[in-house]
This record gives sequence, structure tokens and C-alpha cells, in this order.
Amino acid sequence: MSKAHPVQVIAVSGGKGGVGKSNISVNLGIALAQKGRRVVLLDADLGLGNLDVLLGVTASNTLQDVLAGECDLRDVLVNGPGGIKIVPASSGTQHMTQLSPMEHAGLINAFSELGDQIDVLIVDTAAGISESVVSFLRASQELLLVVCDEPTSITDAYALIKLMNRDYGTSRFRILANQVSSEQEGRHLFEKLTRVTERFLDVALQYVGMVPYDEAVKKAVQRQRAVLDAYPRAKASLAIKALADKVESWPLPSSPRGHLEFFVERLVEV
Repeated sequence: MSKAHPVQVIAVSGGKGGVGKSNISVNLGIALAQKGRRVVLLDADLGLGNLDVLLGVTASNTLQDVLAGECDLRDVLVNGPGGIKIVPASSGTQHMTQLSPMEHAGLINAFSELGDQIDVLIVDTAAGISESVVSFLRASQELLLVVCDEPTSITDAYALIKLMNRDYGTSRFRILANQVSSEQEGRHLFEKLTRVTERFLDVALQYVGMVPYDEAVKKAVQRQRAVLDAYPRAKASLAIKALADKVESWPLPSSPRGHLEFFVERLVEV
């Protein structure tokens, strides 16, 4: 086996649903793959996976089969657009939403096997702040929070930041404004969130940019395509490429697999 190299583990979350998280995850993955990175995208909405539907790819095995010991994680990988690989979640499975800490550890450990084949693991988390979401956020080295201009989006993002900061000591969050009308609106949204966090929490929020509202995204979804794949010159596509440029400059973890090993060890101790 080749020497393990650092894998950048990025969790894309947002607190509430409907902020465009999955679209950001998929298109960021494609943009990084276009830069020569080997990208795996994990659909971590364990009970209601939708990435395969979003992209019109068919999955014969899912994470549920990995947990049941019926196959390896490698057997579950599906080829996605732009050279990315996708790990589909199972859809409509109650058990998958209620995994024990050991099962989560097993799942996250399974990703360590892929360590020598990937450069970036993007974790598209479920909405909300369930134990499952928190488990994946703790296993990731970068937390990218997607917010949009709705009061509930700001409130839910704040709730997630507060939980991760108070209970797990996470202090760095990257913030992306999605579906906004202008760069100015994106910054304004970020400032709104910063005002609340600065008053009550000791965290560092970093604004990583905005993705504008773009009809092309809606059209791409209807065609079961990623916007970057279907409309590479669309405003949203260009904004995501700019985000990928920034992601490339984020520091790589010092241990071979981001927080994954540390995370598994911590869970086993519990």
C-alpha cells in the first residue's frame, strides 16, 4: 500500500434544509476535480439520500450495505459528473438515521481505506443538528456553512455554530452566502451572522464568498445535471470555480487523514 497522504475533509452544512447545500457540494467537487484533485463526495443524509437523484446516477449498493458488511466502501462508489466519485446514502431507511456511535465510527473508518485514492472528501450533511450531522462535522477538518438570506437560515446556522463551539470546541467556520443577488448582499448576510456570533461565542468566521441566485441552477436540477457540467459559463458556475480556487489554498491536515483517525479514536473511548 502506498504511503497515506493528507486528505482534505470538507463538511458542507447549513443547519436548515433548502439552502442549496447539495448543489454546492456537487459543484464544488466538480470544480476541484477540474483542477486535478481526486474527489469523493459522500451523501451523508443517511436516511434521505438525494445526490444520486440530483445527478441522475444509479447506485446498486449504498452505505447501508457497507455497514451490514455486505461490501466494501470501494464497491459503493459511483462515477459522478466531471470525474468525481459519489458515495450514495440509502433513501428512506429509518435505521440509517439512528446509527450508534460505534456504527458511525465504523463508517468513518471505512473512509480511511480510501485514503490513498482520494485528495478531497466532501461530506454533504443532512439538514438540522442531529447526532449524525454532528458526527460528520466532528470528523471533518473544514466546516463550510451555506447560508441564504432568510431569517431561519441565519438562526439555524448560528445554532449549529454554537453547538459545535460549545460542545466540541470547534472555533473555525467558513461561511458561503448562497442564492444572493449581489456580492454586497453576500457580505451583508455574513455580517448579520458575525454580529450574533461575536456577541455570544468565541469563534472565527471566515467569509469565503457568494454564489448568486441563477436560473441556470434550477434548469440544471430539472435536467438532473450539475450546473457546472450543464452550464459551465453560468454566473453560479463561475462563482463556484472561484470558491474552488480558495479551497485549494486552505491548509492541509498535518495527519494523513484529516480528523478521521482522531475522530474514530474519540468515539471508541466513549
